[in-house]
Amino acid sequence: MKRFVLRGLLIAVVGTASGLLVNQVRGGLALPQNAFLDTGDQEIEVKEAKARLDHGALFLDARPAAFYDMSHIPGARPLPEDDFDRAYARLEPLLRSRFDIIVYCSGFGCEASHDVAHRLKAKGIPAAVLQDGWPAWQEAGYPEKEGPES
Repeated sequence: MKRFVLRGLLIAVVGTASGLLVNQVRGGLALPQNAFLDTGDQEIEVKEAKARLDHGALFLDARPAAFYDMSHIPGARPLPEDDFDRAYARLEPLLRSRFDIIVYCSGFGCEASHDVAHRLKAKGIPAAVLQDGWPAWQEAGYPEKEGPES
């Protein structure tokens, strides 16, 4: 039994090492790259996002509406992924009048901001994605607002 476990462990280690080596040699998938990014997508860091907010960028919160109501980036508008069509119809005139749009969601593992950005792009509205989303904004100590925007 012990020999069987050691053999299985050895196969797993050699297989993983071989796969990583082949990936490196062939210039394959960049392992640290965000899997949600498509060619041409723009993902920005929190410091740049804050600077763009200070210069009038429009922020879109792709999280569910209840999260937006609890707290969001000042001036952000809710465009939840799970209610995109209805929220988009309400926001379309504003979106078409702005040139600097940034979408964010709940951070690591959340693809809502990427999905919303892709859906906007399909409608001819380019938008960048805030890398690491709402948690990055909070960790940076940047301003937050509770409740809906007026």
